[in-house]
Amino acid sequence: MEMALDEARAAGGRGEVPVGAVVVRNGAVIARAGNRTRELNDVTAHAEVAAIRMACEVLRQERLVGADLYVSLEPCTMCAAAISFARIRRLYYGAEDPKGGAVDNGVRFYAQATCHHAPEVYSGLNETESADILRTFFAEKRELP
Repeated sequence: MEMALDEARAAGGRGEVPVGAVVVRNGAVIARAGNRTRELNDVTAHAEVAAIRMACEVLRQERLVGADLYVSLEPCTMCAAAISFARIRRLYYGAEDPKGGAVDNGVRFYAQATCHHAPEVYSGLNETESADILRTFFAEKRELP
């Protein structure tokens, strides 16, 4: 989770919403990424999607069976779907997102009958630190003239 937080801080430093994600399989880090939506002008360039894409490329396969994903913020609906389609084994996330989250909040994607694969979900990892990174980022944005 520390790596995901590092990616979140790096994303914030680039002016992106500070969210980071790391894909791990068999104890090895396969991919890590932070949000790049503004940099790439791509609404799908969330940290989770970027990390999943990178891991698939590294492993040369479309599914990430047996892989775990660590994310600093509860995934949105788009990312929850990508996690499901990638067949991620376990999802670990930091801060909850009552407004945009889709795992334990909002649509609760994995609880839907139409969800074909639901990872094991573990929330609250480094929750305070994850939330503080986001809170600080948005507080600084509000202070700017």
